[in-house]
Amino acid sequence: MGTFIGHVYPGLFLFLYGLYQAIVVSKAVIVNNSLLNPSCPPRNKGRWARLWEISYQGLLKIVAGSILIAYENGCVKGGLVLMNRELPPRFLFPKEWQHLTMFVLLALNGCVDVTSKNLLPQRCVLLEKGGLVLVFYVLLMLLVSHVQDSTGVELQVHSLLILVVFLLMLVFTAELWAPNALYLSMTETFLFLMMGSWLMQAGFILYRPISGYPWQDDDISDIMFVTTFFCWHVMVNALCLLGIYGISSFWHHCYRPRSKLMGSKEAPYYTHTEGPVYQLLPEVELSEKDDQALLPESSP
Repeated sequence: MGTFIGHVYPGLFLFLYGLYQAIVVSKAVIVNNSLLNPSCPPRNKGRWARLWEISYQGLLKIVAGSILIAYENGCVKGGLVLMNRELPPRFLFPKEWQHLTMFVLLALNGCVDVTSKNLLPQRCVLLEKGGLVLVFYVLLMLLVSHVQDSTGVELQVHSLLILVVFLLMLVFTAELWAPNALYLSMTETFLFLMMGSWLMQAGFILYRPISGYPWQDDDISDIMFVTTFFCWHVMVNALCLLGIYGISSFWHHCYRPRSKLMGSKEAPYYTHTEGPVYQLLPEVELSEKDDQALLPESSP
């Protein structure tokens, strides 16, 4: 992760995850729906019905974590080695091992999501939230240790990242007692957007400055502008979240009623346990009842 790609790719993953969460949370806020048990139209039962029940978020975390683990191991010539063979032995590649631990946590959190949603008899939301809290507690400790030998611009960049991770940890801790609170989910989404965009920005600041010249650790102006850029990220991500909510609200109010109207015109379907799907015709059924009512009752 101590490279440009090592900062940009994880940041891009977190930012795209934040965008996805923004769409989901915005829809839940607009229709006043539950995030844990959203009301979705029933899927057609068939050969591919199980695909709709797969935890795609968990699988994505497992795949992304595995790719980043392989990338981190490949960045070190000869692979990651824990200790050298000298006497006394010394630990090697401390930062790389911390990066690897972060990516392992991401993959393990994906395994927890898949286990909760697809392997357990009943979904355990407390297990999912508890796993996230544990991941961010460990991540915060790793990041605090990660900046022990950092100075200047690098220290300022990572300190602001630690601030975002700390706030996310507080939000996830609060969600243990209020897992369905929409305001907490909205705050979580915003912080994921911040964490992803700032991690990508950190890659450009530390490894590929736009000016082509490295930032100066002894220049107070450079350190001050790092904080200024972070504030710009706060404003841009807030506007991005507000824009997603506005687009989702516009789509819901303009196109959703039309789909409901078309759905109400269709006759209901009923499935017989031993036969195909039949469509009832209400008008024909009512006319048959009227004809039967006009017939005289037969005398005994």
